[in-house]
Amino acid sequence: MATAAELDRPVGNPDAFREEVRAFLAEHFPAELRGADNAMSAVEGPSEETPAQRAWREAMGAKGWGVPTWPAQYGGGGLSREQARVLNEEMARAGAWNPIGGMGVMMFGPTLLEYGSEEQKQQHIPGIVRGEVRWCQGYSEPGAGSDLASLQTFAEDRGDHYVVNGQKTWTSGGQWADKCFALVRTDKTQKHAGISFLLIDMDAPGVETKPIRLISGQSPFCETFFADVKVPKENLVGREGQGWEIGTRLLQHERSSLSGGGSASRMLAGRSVPEVAKKYRGADAEGRIADADLRTRVIRHEMDQRAFALTLRRAALEAKGNAGPSAATSIMKNVGARITQDRAELNVEIMGMQGLGWEGEGFSADELAQTRSWLWGKAVSIYGGSSEIQNNVIAKRILGMLDHQ
Repeated sequence: MATAAELDRPVGNPDAFREEVRAFLAEHFPAELRGADNAMSAVEGPSEETPAQRAWREAMGAKGWGVPTWPAQYGGGGLSREQARVLNEEMARAGAWNPIGGMGVMMFGPTLLEYGSEEQKQQHIPGIVRGEVRWCQGYSEPGAGSDLASLQTFAEDRGDHYVVNGQKTWTSGGQWADKCFALVRTDKTQKHAGISFLLIDMDAPGVETKPIRLISGQSPFCETFFADVKVPKENLVGREGQGWEIGTRLLQHERSSLSGGGSASRMLAGRSVPEVAKKYRGADAEGRIADADLRTRVIRHEMDQRAFALTLRRAALEAKGNAGPSAATSIMKNVGARITQDRAELNVEIMGMQGLGWEGEGFSADELAQTRSWLWGKAVSIYGGSSEIQNNVIAKRILGMLDHQ
């Protein structure tokens, strides 16, 4: 993993790098892809790539710019933070989007760069960089959700390999993933110290997934079953018993993404709440939302949203001197979840019956999408660690509060 000093190194001629980025985008980013989705980052299911999407992904993957600050020795961009900022600015100016994403980028890759062996980095990082390999997360179990350390999926040592038996649930994108990073128990006599971090091929014999249908109508999660799954010893990340340490570090990367650039921020994209309010509730002679009470609540929401965006920006700047995300990501995750859900609730209230359509005539595509977004958004305060769990993290690791029996 690049150090803070390496990420903050001088960038040489920033104007020259900006011109390099512009030339690259002019040559490789197809104008027809403006506003398209990143198929790798969608947990609702992988969409089939068009030739243009594939060409764009391959171009960014070959350059390493999908993960601009990852080490160049593993295929990453090897850029400084300043260069990455220039890259993002020029992509935004061109209407381009990052075609490299998913859990490999958001969670597993950064963790492997910290804890993985050189052989594991060489084996797994390039596929993530190029957007060729989809990863899923094997953490929660039917009896181990908030109390994750109670997990019972067991990896029995058989000499040169493990044999894994057990069940995981809420496996995002598990039915489409190529590989899984999982927390498994290697010692039944110790709770936290008996957990290890293991990499499992999803097409290995004995792995089975069953999608879970949500109230939004989507099935982005599934149950995952392991029945005598053979896993090579070289797929152990770190040492046996280090899984809890590695797994919690990965969760910090996940919460950082969910608060700053993941699902919560995507929910805040699109039409602003004031625009929706004026369309469905009308505007007064001065162009303001006609309903004064609604106008006040919308203003408060907009203030919260903008303050949150500025806080995320400040946190990113302050993180320059740190090795990576801290426990403060729990605060960001909770605030982002609340703002996301507040936005959905406001939109439903504003749209009235038009915001509650499921199918059939009388509803526009945007209105039907709003209903599903509202229902889907109920999960943002649960996945990635529930708000209650984040409150515990905040109390113990930030405020220094301890449990008292």
